[in-house]
Amino acid sequence: MGLADRDYQRSNEYRGGGALSQLTPVVKWLLIINVSIYLLDLFFEQPPGIRPMREFGAFTIRSAVFQLHVWEFLTFQFIHASLGHVLFNSLGIFFFGPWLERWWGSQRFLIFYLICGVGGALFYTLLVLTHILPADHFGTGLVGASAGIYGILVGVAVIAPDLRVQLLFPPIELSIRQMAIALMAISVGSIVLKLGGNEGGEAGHLGGAIFGYFLIRFPHIIGTSLGVDIIKPKLFRPKIQAKLRPRSSLEQQQDSRVDLILDKISKDGFQSLTQEERDFLTQVSNSKRPS
Repeated sequence: MGLADRDYQRSNEYRGGGALSQLTPVVKWLLIINVSIYLLDLFFEQPPGIRPMREFGAFTIRSAVFQLHVWEFLTFQFIHASLGHVLFNSLGIFFFGPWLERWWGSQRFLIFYLICGVGGALFYTLLVLTHILPADHFGTGLVGASAGIYGILVGVAVIAPDLRVQLLFPPIELSIRQMAIALMAISVGSIVLKLGGNEGGEAGHLGGAIFGYFLIRFPHIIGTSLGVDIIKPKLFRPKIQAKLRPRSSLEQQQDSRVDLILDKISKDGFQSLTQEERDFLTQVSNSKRPS
């Protein structure tokens, strides 16, 4: 059973205000920054098609690795080539980012996201230097948030493999694990068979996914606590009992312990809980179900 199947992952409290009001802090700023940088790049574009943000921040092996423009490992993640590019990437962050941010906690989610992006650039570099990708990629610019997004997708697939996803095209429903496997297969096939003309981008996708998988499997790499309380994840709150029902001392003790656990989730992310604490939340959630 994945974490998403447990009742304390669902809430009737987290409603209202529209979709934007339910965005987590880091996800909201990622969307704002990505769209803003794309619009600024368009506004300051010089003929023939020279965009200042892309000229400065796109990742290339020649400049980032051999000329030590190390900032490109980060800046390329916020630059996009076209309107469709930034829109599709924004949708990926919008739909899957909040789920993982609540699991990690905001600050460690940001670190996770950026590391996955760096992983995409590193894997792309590895494939070029080992001649799996042709040498003409040596000076080709890599841009986009896709590596970080693939890290998010794989992260959610590891934590909640049975989470259901409804695709717009094709209009089918499948699990997040099936979706992640399908996307990885497409990326591998594109690189091996040289299909689609975006082998460099697919290499970045795979790199982000690989780094995302290992960071989720070994979360201590990022750390157990950064001492920052940014988000109060309402999705983790169990259902509230009717106000008129008298509470016993045992229920008050349970609620106090639940509050402590929720504070821990808020500070350190869901993955910081011990198995005993997770089992306790499951027990409390089950006891609060209507009979």
